[in-house]
Amino acid sequence: MQALLRLWKSTIGKKIAMAVSGILLIGFLVSHVVSNLLIFKDPGHLDAWGRFLRSTGPLLWIARGGLIVLAIIHITAALQLIDRDATARPEGYARPGQGGSRLLAFGMRAGGVLIFVFLVVHLMNLTWGSWHPAFEHGKVGQNVLVLFSAWHGMAAFYIVAMAALGLHLAHGTWSFFQTMGWNHPAWNALRWITAALVAVGIAGGFALIPLAIWMGWI
Repeated sequence: MQALLRLWKSTIGKKIAMAVSGILLIGFLVSHVVSNLLIFKDPGHLDAWGRFLRSTGPLLWIARGGLIVLAIIHITAALQLIDRDATARPEGYARPGQGGSRLLAFGMRAGGVLIFVFLVVHLMNLTWGSWHPAFEHGKVGQNVLVLFSAWHGMAAFYIVAMAALGLHLAHGTWSFFQTMGWNHPAWNALRWITAALVAVGIAGGFALIPLAIWMGWI
């Protein structure tokens, strides 16, 4: 336990924690986007999927608790690394060419804030129904259709948020290989392809749903 605590306190330990928690969260997102895309086949399939998840009882709450823990680890490690980076370089980058890295880092942080805001909005809309114009418990497919067809501004917000998520996923997937030491130059092309596929597959899949409803394709 003390060894894990010492690892967590180190910079590399925080990077590993952020990388591993991020990959596990990506695993959840893959299953989530696949189930959400069932709406293109029949919105009723989303209702059936929701009933299946609720039927798992305690397992669903264990999974939710695990996701919350992973999110806390990921966000905490990110914030602490940002603080360490700011402490190490209080006057910013002096060498030419590093401004781009700083801009990318700022974009990732701003994107992370937008993703967090999106998560709150998403839960309020489609989990708790507090901000939904006509929320009905158990009617998952109908709730999604009503939200984006009646509130185009919300559809646009979801699409923008998914663009931020895509950039976050691409950078995070690339950084995962770097953090774990799997960054041989011979593998860089495969790393870029993997990062792009993860970003487009997940964020693009999610964004396609509000876009299709907004455009009347569903």
